[in-house]
Amino acid sequence: MQVKGFGAGVLVEDVAATTRYYREYFGLAVTVELDWFSSLNVGAPGYEISFVKRGHESTPEPYRWQEPAAAMFGFVVEDAAAEEKRLREAGAEIVKPLVDEVYGQRHFFVRDPNGVLVDVIEPIAPDPQWLAESGLAG
Repeated sequence: MQVKGFGAGVLVEDVAATTRYYREYFGLAVTVELDWFSSLNVGAPGYEISFVKRGHESTPEPYRWQEPAAAMFGFVVEDAAAEEKRLREAGAEIVKPLVDEVYGQRHFFVRDPNGVLVDVIEPIAPDPQWLAESGLAG
């Protein structure tokens, strides 16, 4: 199989509100917007996040009514601190403030209207001691 793109999909109650959230807070471009489905491009051709109305017939029967559970998206950015400040000022719900991780990430989490976590990540240099202790120093 040769993958030509990637799309993550989430069943949501309010497709329009969810679409607005990702368009307004993250600047994602809407590529399809229907009353039961929307798809937003994440910045590269063929990479999309889609939202489907919970209960819609396009979803297999046993899964139609599931709520998002432990779903999480990650967006890699140039400056996580600036993005956290911007999102906080815009009113996004920050559920974990900005932190630098020893494994090489500066990141924070926001929560979308459906409870989906969005991890906003800036790659940083990993801690040399952590690399050595993890057997990754070379």
